[in-house]
Amino acid sequence: MHLSELTHPNQLHGLSIHQLEQIARQIREKHLQTVAATGGHLGPGLGVVELTIGLYQTLDLDRDKVIWDVGHQAYPHKMLTGRYNNFHTLRQKNGIAGYLKRCESKFDHFGAGHASTSISAALGMALARDMKGENFKVVAVIGDGALTGGMALEAINHAGHLPKTNLLVVLNDNEMSISPNVGAIPRYLNKIRLSEPVQFITDNLEEQFKNIPFVGETFTPDMQRLKEGMKRLAVPKVGAVFEELGFTYIGPVDGHNLEELISTFQQAHKIQGPVLVHVATVKGKGYALAEKDQVGYHAQSPFNLATGKPIPSSKPKPPTYSKVFAETLIKLAEENPNIVAITAAMATGTGLDKFQAKLPKQYIDVGIAEQHAVTLAAGLACEGMRPLAAIYSTFLQRAYDQVIHDVCIQKLPVFFCMDRAGIVGADGPTHQGMYDIAYLRCIPNIVLMAPKDEAELQRMLVTGVNYTEGPIAMRYPRGNGVGVPLMEEGWEPLEIGKGEILRHGDDVLLVAYGSMVYPALQAAEILHEHSIEATVVNARFAKPLDTELILPLAKQTGRVVTLEEGCLIGGFGSAVAEALLDNGILVPVMRIGVPDILVEHAEPAESMADLGLTPPQIAERIRLGICAELSVVS
Repeated sequence: MHLSELTHPNQLHGLSIHQLEQIARQIREKHLQTVAATGGHLGPGLGVVELTIGLYQTLDLDRDKVIWDVGHQAYPHKMLTGRYNNFHTLRQKNGIAGYLKRCESKFDHFGAGHASTSISAALGMALARDMKGENFKVVAVIGDGALTGGMALEAINHAGHLPKTNLLVVLNDNEMSISPNVGAIPRYLNKIRLSEPVQFITDNLEEQFKNIPFVGETFTPDMQRLKEGMKRLAVPKVGAVFEELGFTYIGPVDGHNLEELISTFQQAHKIQGPVLVHVATVKGKGYALAEKDQVGYHAQSPFNLATGKPIPSSKPKPPTYSKVFAETLIKLAEENPNIVAITAAMATGTGLDKFQAKLPKQYIDVGIAEQHAVTLAAGLACEGMRPLAAIYSTFLQRAYDQVIHDVCIQKLPVFFCMDRAGIVGADGPTHQGMYDIAYLRCIPNIVLMAPKDEAELQRMLVTGVNYTEGPIAMRYPRGNGVGVPLMEEGWEPLEIGKGEILRHGDDVLLVAYGSMVYPALQAAEILHEHSIEATVVNARFAKPLDTELILPLAKQTGRVVTLEEGCLIGGFGSAVAEALLDNGILVPVMRIGVPDILVEHAEPAESMADLGLTPPQIAERIRLGICAELSVVS
């Protein structure tokens, strides 16, 4: 069978091991070809090809439910569930999503983009099944990296207390999340993999059987089952923690041996109560370059499949905000040993891998545990350190209570650096950094700022490190800067709550925040061609807002437009409108930003155009608004 003919995972039933191995090869080939062309997550999916096939061979996917954690590892799942022929559209506008979406396929039983959610969702489905008197299997597939997340451990704690609730958790253990895992849990899993009983059985038993007369080189399925049974006899020693938590533990199982996987899953389905099958896989399996560099090939932009090297850009690009952030922070931390950089398993994404290489004693990776990262930073701040938590905008949402309860209420000087703020492109709704302005602006005691370019990011880093009166947060976008010269010295901190005028005009006031400052300037130039003169303000701070600058200019021009790359509801434009209203300045206001919709996966430029956020679109909206005296509020 060719994978293009497979439209339903139940078509795997009855296929021989040889046929399943052929399908595994086809999945890897399509996976590599597609990601090389479009970009996307490479290593995770390559590592779970056999795991996915083996699991689906033992399930009836018309009834049974499989909940995949995160979605990085679900590319083979997508190909086995009717999306092979469209897989070339991966992460492209109107194409196959890079993560799991219930609206994309009936086989995406639970949407996922953030880590550590699968066991909780699966347990909820299993409990609903039992309450309704139904009968189907529920499986959660979670990586060892995601297992470091507190939510996964909370779910295991709950599930282990329910001995009559059938639930299968498949632990995909490749010793990695995006970067190498940290903490006691990965160390324990490694101890299981390398334990003497398991290693002895795995390495020696098969050879011993082959030395038995009349057996020779033949190792039958019955002997394979005996081998696995003997491995499970070692559980009291190596799987004790999971057993004590109430799970029946099976493993570790070779995640690239289909026969072993199918046999193990078949046995696991027969066991009453919660079961954990520990599957050892190799991230990037089948692509030698990805196996060798598991961090670098976790995700890739388009690349040459033969060499593994990225396809070069047609023209040089400015450095990324993440790179400028990391290099500037290194310089500041070399001069100040109290600066501590914290990441929640995103060292490479935030640029802190460079910081770790230079200043390992001032670097902390907490694993996939944003809540812990924030409160850890609060504890460091209590003792006079200068903690800087570098966390994506979308991931800081996961630690919202800690931001309020542990940092802002206590007015602790924690510096939040929110990478990927705004539109992130192909990762889609689960990763768009749309909400940080709104969800932080309402909290007392916190300062919010956003740089217009990479040089201003440098100054804001100095500002944040030097600010000791309470928490401060900086948002900055994904991708490359605008190409301004970087500062080599003289990095003076900005005055808190003070913006700057970049352009003068009498007809309309454009107040822009962060990444929308340059589009505002470009829109002002287009308006000039239509004889409309705009004053452009770089707000710099959303909180406190520079009302001393903005209010008189609003009175003077009589028309105000706000621009932000974030949600309009409760966002920067709302802050400006509130300030005007509170001070009795009743002028027309147009707010330009992201309306109350989810922004789907596409190239960032495509999303900006769809949202009307390109300079020509902004200028046209303002021109038409002035014709109607800005009476239409966006």
